[in-house]
Amino acid sequence: MTEPADIVVVTPHPDDAEFGVAGTVAKWTREGKQVVYVVCTNGNKGTSDPNIKPEQLSAIRQDEQRAAADVLGVREVVFLGNPDQGLEDTPEFRKQIVRMIRLYRPVTVVTADPYRRYIWHRDHRIAGQATIDAVFPYARDHLAYPGLLEEGLQPHKVKEMLFWASENINYLSDITDSFDLKLAALRCHESQVQAMKVSDLEDWLRQRCGDLAEGEDFELAEAFHREEIVW
Repeated sequence: MTEPADIVVVTPHPDDAEFGVAGTVAKWTREGKQVVYVVCTNGNKGTSDPNIKPEQLSAIRQDEQRAAADVLGVREVVFLGNPDQGLEDTPEFRKQIVRMIRLYRPVTVVTADPYRRYIWHRDHRIAGQATIDAVFPYARDHLAYPGLLEEGLQPHKVKEMLFWASENINYLSDITDSFDLKLAALRCHESQVQAMKVSDLEDWLRQRCGDLAEGEDFELAEAFHREEIVW
C-alpha cells in the first residue's frame, strides 16, 4: 500500500516546480513533511537547440528533475509522460491527476495558477485547471471514475490548494532560510537555465524573491494564491 504524502505538487513540466515552489518544498521537507512531485509532461519540446532530439531532451529533463527533487528532499517523482505542449483538458488527463490524489491522499495540492491572464503557457493553464477539477469534485466523489475504486483508490478530500505564478497573491511563504536549496535545485535544470541567458542566476533569483517579500519582516519569499477547502 502506498504511504500517504502531506503535499502533492502537480507541475506542468520538469523545472516549473523549482521556479514556483521549491523554497517552500525545502521548508516542508525540513519539517518532516512528505512531498511528492507529479510531472504532467515529458518536457520534450523545451529547447531552442536544433540538434537535440525530443527523446534525448525528455531523458535529460527527467534526470534534471530527479536531481532537483533530491536536493529538496522530495520523497518521490511521478512522470505522467504526456507530450510537452500537448496537454488538453480531457477526462483521461483529469483521471491521471485524480489517481495521484487518491493514491497519495495529500492535505495540500500545489500547482500553477490557470487564471493568469493573456500570455501564459498553455500546458500551465491546462495543468492548473485539470488539477482544480481533479481536487473538486472528482477526487471526492466515489461515482467519478468508478474504475479507480476497482483499483482500491478511495475518494479523498484535499484541505488546501496553493497556486504559483498567480496574479491574485494572498499567501507569502518565507524562504529566507531555504533559498540556497531553491537555487541549488534550480541549477539542476541546466538545459533550461542555460536558455534563460541570465548572467548571474543567484542575483536574478534573489531579486525576484526579494521583491515578493517587500514590506514583510523576512527577506525572501515565494508567493501564492491559497484556497482553503471547506467540505
